[in-house]
Amino acid sequence: MADPSSYRPKPGQIPDSPGVYKFRDEHRRVIYVGKAKNLRQRLANYFQDLAGLHPRTRTMVTTAASVEWTVVSTEVEALQLEYSWIKEFDPRFNVKYRDDKSYPYLAVTLNEEFPRVQVMRGAKKKGVRYFGPYGHAWAIRETVDLMLRVFPVRTCSAGVFKNAERTGRPCLLGYIGKCSAPCVGRVTPEEHRDLAGDFCDFMAGRTGTYIRRLEKDMTQAAEDMEYERAARLRDDAEALRRAMEKSAVVLADATDADLIAVAEDELEAAVQIFHVRGGRVRGQRGWVTDKVEAVDTAGLVEHALQQLYGEESGDSVPKEVLVPALPEDPEAVSQWLADRRGSQVSLRIPQRGDKKDLMVTVQRNAQQALGLHKTKRASDLTTRSRALEEIAEALGLGTAPLRVECFDISHLQGDDVVASMVVFEDGLARKSEYRRFQIKGFEGQDDVRSMHEVIGRRFRRYLQEKERTGEWEDSPAPTGPVPAPGSAPPLPGTAEPGSVRAEPREGAREEPREDDGRPKRFAYPPQLVVVDGGQPQVAAAKRALDELGIDDIAVCGLAKRLEEVWLPDDDDPVVLPRSSEGLYLLQRIRDEAHRFAITYQRAKRAKRIRSSPLDDVPGLGDTRKQALIKHFGSVKKLRQATIDEICEVPGIGRRTAESVAVAFAAAAPAAPAVNTATGEIIEEDDGGSRT
Repeated sequence: MADPSSYRPKPGQIPDSPGVYKFRDEHRRVIYVGKAKNLRQRLANYFQDLAGLHPRTRTMVTTAASVEWTVVSTEVEALQLEYSWIKEFDPRFNVKYRDDKSYPYLAVTLNEEFPRVQVMRGAKKKGVRYFGPYGHAWAIRETVDLMLRVFPVRTCSAGVFKNAERTGRPCLLGYIGKCSAPCVGRVTPEEHRDLAGDFCDFMAGRTGTYIRRLEKDMTQAAEDMEYERAARLRDDAEALRRAMEKSAVVLADATDADLIAVAEDELEAAVQIFHVRGGRVRGQRGWVTDKVEAVDTAGLVEHALQQLYGEESGDSVPKEVLVPALPEDPEAVSQWLADRRGSQVSLRIPQRGDKKDLMVTVQRNAQQALGLHKTKRASDLTTRSRALEEIAEALGLGTAPLRVECFDISHLQGDDVVASMVVFEDGLARKSEYRRFQIKGFEGQDDVRSMHEVIGRRFRRYLQEKERTGEWEDSPAPTGPVPAPGSAPPLPGTAEPGSVRAEPREGAREEPREDDGRPKRFAYPPQLVVVDGGQPQVAAAKRALDELGIDDIAVCGLAKRLEEVWLPDDDDPVVLPRSSEGLYLLQRIRDEAHRFAITYQRAKRAKRIRSSPLDDVPGLGDTRKQALIKHFGSVKKLRQATIDEICEVPGIGRRTAESVAVAFAAAAPAAPAVNTATGEIIEEDDGGSRT
């Protein structure tokens, strides 16, 4: 590990002009490339106190052994040079997007004497016109098959073309009218090239001209009583319409634009791009990347723009690029895009209308792509095994933690404080064993105290189970590995008082039962307890275990801000590599605990808001509650009603009416809510909530 001060440039040596810089390691390999408006200010940020650097930046500067830079005239030149160097050196600490598949394009080989229409993948070639990318090759072939009726361009390979040229007989497509057969001289090279040009124009979005021309020729043929030709032109126009229908109209003003959306977490990011031409989605593609450098959404967008348009020019760069966040220097990026297109390019964030709605769709696709990528990564057995081994090594555990429990606290400004417990066995979620807790020991907001309470309650029940079954007197708490999923019975089916258990998943295996038929509760300990938080939460969890005399369960915390792993009694966190599968698994467990906790907290808050004194009336179901509200019109009027008036409601007897009156009398009347802007008293609606 190098000391950054050993290769820090001398004061005044770095220019204060725009430029691009490279960090190299001890073997002279380029490990990071960056650009800056002011090289002196930017590079100074890398040579400050290591404790103040982002963990990813700290790893980079301690891996590097030297830094060098190149001065340029403008920020646009810096952007172009940065892209060129990233492509040339492939630095390990730069964000590099990778396609989650090799997307097929519809290509027209305009660089040949007789242009050919075909499906192409891989790197783009000079002189070839590309359309797409498409999700599936069959979608391209269906579109081409429809369009060959109107634009009979060559689609055969070079071998087939030469064989037809030699024999003087065209292929099958030539006989059925889906190829103009330039191989046998039915059309001249110029006429065939014009057909290919028309094909490209139609695919580029200029569709109305050709359909109107076909309809005009069809009408003229019908007037001339050339009915067979009119029918053929009618079918041609219908074929073009069907080809257009395969691309949905999303923007009514025939816009040419690319929409870019980003979905990210602390470790990875997914980018989705929709290519809209002529108001229709003509292609879609996506990338996934590991966030190996400290980069925000704006930085991810800039990297995506570089990769997307770095090799493009002309019409391949659209007039409008819509993004979720503008790069750090939007003017320079816009100018760079305009230079590649040859005309002005608008780079902006959509604010309203159809473009904003379409951006929401693109964002949803990016979220799904990131989720699918995580699912594929988590489902791999080898990857999960490596993740557990990395966690054991980083935390100093004797064996891999086959069972991990994670706890999280959730509340809204100190109200409705709840906690969640999620269980992962062998790196996979066991949702039938999730548990939810209400914080009962105190009122208000105190995450550390809440964590202490929840950990204590969970493991106190574990010790009670051991004592009840006789294991406590006979042997200490088990320290060996938990049986692998598939043989280990699940956790309890009933939570302790003050907690609410999650329902088992449909199809989950039968839980082991006690002699009285009840399921076991909190019967199995984990090898590792993970808490959502930093050093204070970890200390609280460890203190709860120590108070119970449990010393064979490891504890750690995962702080969300920097993804640092904290251990009890350690002043410094454990920083796992960003590419670590162990860190990825810990993050997934922590995020699942957070999701489960906040879902419960929101449901609890919503239930509290909808509650009314009628909920405390024994034997009063939803049907009769609704009948009371419907009869009186609101809870306020029902509260003011007498017992005799309540008895008038169908289905409400004298005893129930008295219970309703007692419930309202016991409920302390709340002071009327006042609109501070108007001074009006806010009345209650029919459901009992103020409006």
